[in-house]
Amino acid sequence: MLKTLLLTLLCGWASCHESQHMTPEEKSVIRDQVVEMFDHAYGSYMKYAYPADELMPLSCRGRVRGLEPNRGDIDDSLGKFSLTLIDTLDTLVVLNKLDEFEEGVRKTLKDVRLDNDVVVSVFETNIRVLGGLLGAHVMADMLRQRGDRMQWYQDELLHMAKELGHRLLPAFNTTSGLPYPRVNLKHGVVSPLSRTGTESDTCTACAGTMILEFAALSRLSGETVFEEHARKALDVLWEKRQRGSDLVGTVINIHSGDWVRRDSGVGAGIDSYYEYLMKAYILLGDSVFLERFNIHYSAIMKYISQPPLLLNVHMHNPTVSVRSWMDSLLAFFPGLQVLRGDLKPAIETHEMLYQVTKQHKFLPEAFTTEFRVHWGQHPLRPEFAESTYYLYKATGDPYYLRVGQSIVEKLNAYARVPCGFAAVQDVRTGTHEDRMDSFFLAEMFKYLYLLFSEKSQLPFDIDDYIFTTEAHLLPVSLSTTVAPCRANATDAPPVVHEEDPFTYSCPSVQTLFPNNPSFAKTIRDGYKYLTGVGRPFNSIPVREIELPLHDDGMEPVEFLKSMGISLTPMNEAALGEARGLKEHKGVYRVKLVAQLSQAVEEEEVVPHIVQLISPPFLGRTVLTAGPAKFGMDLTKQEHGVKGSIMKALPYTACGPIENADQLRGHIALALRGDCMFAGKARRLQEAGATGVIFIDHRDGSNIEDSPLFQMVGDGDSTADLTLPLVFLFSREGALLTTALEEHHNVDVLLLPKERQLGHDKPEKPLGVNIKFRLAGEGEAAEGPTLEFVLEKGEILLEEEEEEEEEEQGEEEQPLEEEGQLVGDAESQRNCEKASGADDEDTALCDSPAGSEQP
Repeated sequence: MLKTLLLTLLCGWASCHESQHMTPEEKSVIRDQVVEMFDHAYGSYMKYAYPADELMPLSCRGRVRGLEPNRGDIDDSLGKFSLTLIDTLDTLVVLNKLDEFEEGVRKTLKDVRLDNDVVVSVFETNIRVLGGLLGAHVMADMLRQRGDRMQWYQDELLHMAKELGHRLLPAFNTTSGLPYPRVNLKHGVVSPLSRTGTESDTCTACAGTMILEFAALSRLSGETVFEEHARKALDVLWEKRQRGSDLVGTVINIHSGDWVRRDSGVGAGIDSYYEYLMKAYILLGDSVFLERFNIHYSAIMKYISQPPLLLNVHMHNPTVSVRSWMDSLLAFFPGLQVLRGDLKPAIETHEMLYQVTKQHKFLPEAFTTEFRVHWGQHPLRPEFAESTYYLYKATGDPYYLRVGQSIVEKLNAYARVPCGFAAVQDVRTGTHEDRMDSFFLAEMFKYLYLLFSEKSQLPFDIDDYIFTTEAHLLPVSLSTTVAPCRANATDAPPVVHEEDPFTYSCPSVQTLFPNNPSFAKTIRDGYKYLTGVGRPFNSIPVREIELPLHDDGMEPVEFLKSMGISLTPMNEAALGEARGLKEHKGVYRVKLVAQLSQAVEEEEVVPHIVQLISPPFLGRTVLTAGPAKFGMDLTKQEHGVKGSIMKALPYTACGPIENADQLRGHIALALRGDCMFAGKARRLQEAGATGVIFIDHRDGSNIEDSPLFQMVGDGDSTADLTLPLVFLFSREGALLTTALEEHHNVDVLLLPKERQLGHDKPEKPLGVNIKFRLAGEGEAAEGPTLEFVLEKGEILLEEEEEEEEEEQGEEEQPLEEEGQLVGDAESQRNCEKASGADDEDTALCDSPAGSEQP
């Protein structure tokens, strides 16, 4: 049956490639497939993992915190409270699986405990567990009021939500009102048993993504304390914005309110803060949130949005871009722009993201502004599907159904495994990671099912609800049925700088798309070949240039006009006489003057080695290692660095080094995880280590299946770090630790791999940058020029020497005769991160937008 469905889909895709229209029958087939995929994922969790928090789809067992290797901040989502079940409950109702929903609620009430002695992320627990309990309560109450189901239900889920809310409240006991990033469900914060409370920083999204769940809890339970604390945190973030740019930073000190990281964007670390300002207005009816959002949004569109890109800038100097890559969490932003009524940039950014998915199958955790992979991991994030759903609902353009169809096909082709769906460890290799986060069931299937469903096919009116950042459903009627208490009214609303027709109203599809179904297409067409994917590759002579004039049906002149280039037809006879060319109708002449300069070389990741040189190895065992962007540059050490190895205590080197006396003068072994590389290196250097070999904490990772890993700093200065640092994957690291256990005294040599092999650094082809400008009429160029001749049927590139032509009347020589221009072939890109969700990542803090951040 599955093969039949896949064949049907593939045939449908082929037949509709030219026409994007999708029949109701096709939509029904895809919708049924989404349900089958959900059944496979949810059924695998309940069969192999429940009551554990998450399913490990490759191992076919549950992930229980403390029984599996520590994954750092990712594990802060796990609280031994059957996370995936709670996160999935309201998805069961959306998919009309009411029997399964009722059974899931009974299991939750019977099995789930919230008083566990475990430290969890306040942010993740709020959006996944508290939001999941509230969404499930709202669904159960709705079914109960209909009278045909859930008659036994007595608001038990709401009582659980209230209990969890009280267990999260101690996190807000700070001088500023910004919450601690972590809390112990049983012992709170700061107490001797809590094992938390020493943190001083949190991310903007972590502090600013509480208002929907906490306000809904207050209004459903009658206890105002939750909404009060969430509003206070938002007030602090608003007051701490940079007044000149109206932007906020990424990480803030929870005690002083000072910004720790001042980079500003719409992706990881900030994303859902902006989302919740807009949605708090929709849910609560308080205009202060919309006014704040509008001011922030104007700043975003002024400094961060450079369609189709969304960049990161310095909040105090927003004209300065702080990095050359984007993270996948920003994929939610086109959906938020749809709510704002700003569809043109939403369409542009979404199309850019779609082109990246076509190039890499999925959105990498981070990708460069040239659309190359920066971090290759893809943990089945739903944000791109979310924006696809919003754009389809806003435009009705069936193109977005085809985008959704491609998401379904790629999930089945590249992520489906016998026990569920597995995250992709690296989009370039297709290797899997033993991980299926709860947000995959909470969000991905909800958005995909809604995308291919009509309103009449849903068990309730979806327009009566708003989605939280985890796609849980809260009723918009809360803004009218329950008024805020006096303490929850925010005084002194800010003054809005500028307003537009959509400032206080929902955008009208008829206003935006007045009988013009091609509106979205005209916007998308400009980004059709943004990444170079989509056009068939043709091996063509060097002297020809192929422009994408044939695919979109536009005439060549119209296509160039859309790029801002105007052409004037020349006299065909004069053209033929002057140039000795065969006469053709529709020939236009444009002279483009080119400036040639040497291209900047791409940064190259140099493989390093750890060579075991003491007996009995005597140099025969050589382990390939990744370098670091900080610390000693081993490429400048003629003979490398030699020393005896010793394990650090603690092995993660995230606390005071307990064996500093024994470690002094040795090369330290330290396990990746729990804190950043630079922090580990700094402690070990202070302890007297002469070098550090970091070993990956992910079981089974190895150099054969993973791209070379390059360690990066923590965003602060690393000039004080002077010792050599290398990185080994788990399997190679195990060889080293086993040798240490067996022989106790093991000497190693750290140096670049190419030096050990005796190879010279290969020469790279010379690259050339070419800058074009339109020449004025009659203007003569100095030296050779590149000339485009546009004709129907062919476009030629010729090189001419102006002076020789005037003096000798000779024909210009073909470009290949004068010397071919060679561009740098794209070298194999080694990502700086093999796993985008570790705490050593420089990108950001505790995960925003429904999941841990890259």
